[in-house]
Amino acid sequence: MPDAVRWPARLALSAARDGSGVTRVHARHHGPLRLLKTLYPESVGIAHAVLVHPPGGLVGGDRLDIQLDVQAGAHLLVTTPAATRFYRCTTSAGPPQAGGLPSGEGLGVAQPQGPRFLGEAAQIVHATVGEGARLEWLPQETLAYPACIARNEVKLTLAPGASLFATEVLGLGLAGAGQPFDSGRLLQHLEVTGQWLDRGWLDAADTALLDGPCGLAGHRVLGTLAYAQTVALPDAEALLTDSRALLADLPLSGVTHLQSSRGALLLMRVVGDEVEAVTAALRTVRALWRERLWGLPGHAPRIWAT
Repeated sequence: MPDAVRWPARLALSAARDGSGVTRVHARHHGPLRLLKTLYPESVGIAHAVLVHPPGGLVGGDRLDIQLDVQAGAHLLVTTPAATRFYRCTTSAGPPQAGGLPSGEGLGVAQPQGPRFLGEAAQIVHATVGEGARLEWLPQETLAYPACIARNEVKLTLAPGASLFATEVLGLGLAGAGQPFDSGRLLQHLEVTGQWLDRGWLDAADTALLDGPCGLAGHRVLGTLAYAQTVALPDAEALLTDSRALLADLPLSGVTHLQSSRGALLLMRVVGDEVEAVTAALRTVRALWRERLWGLPGHAPRIWAT
């Protein structure tokens, strides 16, 4: 296997608002990553883009690059019909040790002893949101299979007057299928430029993080909901109070408000054991925030109901 990406795929979406108020979406792709359909279930000004990756998951050496350009005044919602799956990245049980690649440091270099490392599997999402534009990045869950070596990166940049929603539900292992996350690691990078950065390794060998009381406390599903805008957020405390009331039955959850010279950010985190329950909690709070902050119904994208 060459020292290179095994199966690269790229997709660039550009959303622009035309003179009649319609948000038009244009796509360019390379490899097995496509815009399946653009829907307008709310209004012509809000485009719902459905992305598909037909292979169904990533193995060692695969890389997906998604570029989103939401131009001034446009409103783009992006989602997927299925989970993103990071599969095993070695040819036999056991990933390379934390801290780097195996000796040889090349993707796909066979080692004299131990497993053969096929390379990192990566999904990279970079988005720019133009002046007065809105983006909703709402993919289905991400599943990290045992022995994956993966990178999941989402970097979002706001122009003045722009705002966005972003969600991430991460499941480590497949407990229901008897496949615990007992080997492998994933680098999670979630960023709103200049306002918030969450970056770190989730390593199966890091028992303090995965099982400790200051980490996931033995749970294996982590959900994140972020809302960001470039101006101050009025009445943030009232919104936090109402959000916490919705989460009263979820003890391992919380919401907070971050304010800086670059704008305001609302952040929700929830830890649990089932992807469905964590996803439902994020969608409930997103609906509240969407109604309060944008004056729009909290409807779920149509593709989620299929």
